[in-house]
Amino acid sequence: MAKEKKLVESITSMEEDFAQWYTDVVKKAELTDYTSVKGCMVIKPAGYAIWENIQHELDRRFKETGVENVYLPMLIPESLLQKEKDHVEGFAPEVAWVTHGGLEPLQERMCVRPTSETLFCDFYANDIHSYRDLPKVYNQWCSVMRWEKTTRPFLRSREFLWQEGHTAHATAEEAEARTIQMLNVYADFCEEVLAIPVVKGRKTDKEKFAGAEATYTIESLMHDGKALQSGTSHNFGDGFAKAFGIQYTDKDNTLKYVHQTSWGMTTRMIGAIIMVHGDNSGLVLPPRIAPVQAMVIPIQQKKEGVLDKAAEVKEALVKSGIRTRMDDSDKSPGWKFSESEMRGIPVRIELGPKDIEAGQAVIVRRDTREKITVSLEELTGKVTETLEIMQKDMLERARTHRESHTYTAKTLDEFKDIAENKPGFIKAMWCGDQACEDALKEEAGVTSRCIPFQQEEITCECIYCKKPAKAMVYWGKAY
Repeated sequence: MAKEKKLVESITSMEEDFAQWYTDVVKKAELTDYTSVKGCMVIKPAGYAIWENIQHELDRRFKETGVENVYLPMLIPESLLQKEKDHVEGFAPEVAWVTHGGLEPLQERMCVRPTSETLFCDFYANDIHSYRDLPKVYNQWCSVMRWEKTTRPFLRSREFLWQEGHTAHATAEEAEARTIQMLNVYADFCEEVLAIPVVKGRKTDKEKFAGAEATYTIESLMHDGKALQSGTSHNFGDGFAKAFGIQYTDKDNTLKYVHQTSWGMTTRMIGAIIMVHGDNSGLVLPPRIAPVQAMVIPIQQKKEGVLDKAAEVKEALVKSGIRTRMDDSDKSPGWKFSESEMRGIPVRIELGPKDIEAGQAVIVRRDTREKITVSLEELTGKVTETLEIMQKDMLERARTHRESHTYTAKTLDEFKDIAENKPGFIKAMWCGDQACEDALKEEAGVTSRCIPFQQEEITCECIYCKKPAKAMVYWGKAY
């Protein structure tokens, strides 16, 4: 019993210290580990399995929109990076440089890709010649490196995994349509698979991607009231094309520049899953993304027939398409229950001698801990049904939390009070001037999260300067 108690006590309460709670969950659920490479992490099997499911589901959705996967080098010559002024200035502080090849200094420094716009542009300049070559709708799955000063597993590490889509189009309209299309793919994925509700909108010019004409974002709210930028989609217009000379001969036999987009989602989404759904017992994984959806736990497994029946139940669940494992280790049932909860497995199935005699099993939901007794004949159908209900309930619970932590401010004093005392999103009007945006960050400690597509007119004047407002903005503190 002491060991079971210790397993739960090893997680700091999120109410006591949310940052420490997060670190404890990541470590105790064995998602990552620290390494000798400062600022970088080992993604352990339990964490990587979640990423594989994210990758598989996103990749499927991408391909349904005509995306093809490619792979480009991880090293970028300095001269190539310098071609787009705004882009290089935006990434300069985070770039890691390679200066030697073997024992010899390189004639030109190479940066380890922080992102691959310049490489794709160089590639497109050689690959695109005619309107018949367009559009190019490519994506690559890779790692990138950004020399972050402050790191935290999944949320911000120097090397992280992601996908980066890069497309080239004949017209500005096609590029804008693709930019919004991919943002919607991300939003649907977050809500349908991760059970994370998002706010869709446009970044302010200050917050947009370096070199982009427009950056669109999905913003989600964590349990502690901080925002997390969860996926971005950028419209580059023809700025990169002009810098890199990416032209094509159109149907009228004239040379024109392509219009480009870029869009990405990263392993930080695993951090989002933890911070939106987790509790003081550990992870709570949405069923559709969980590597293990059901854990069969035999009770009094040394008694004759218990392990055999548990294995039979496991196989029936696997055959029905449910990702299932059985814990037949020699740990106590209580320890197994705690471990299953710690790892966020959506349902556990308890099966002991008395259950077998009665022809039944007990399903326990991870999110609510509700216990459902069901006959063995109906078990597979009931587990499937429970997983679907749990997926929907988790989304609604997260949406309710977001709505109850979204506030509206009509005056600057009200805005500052909310920022200081009520963690969450703040909806307030803005004139469009960066000076007001900077002042709100300085005085209230918040940043603009996005200009949402769904606009509201809270007042007719800017929350800060009182000049006529141009848009309603979501503000908040963020990771």
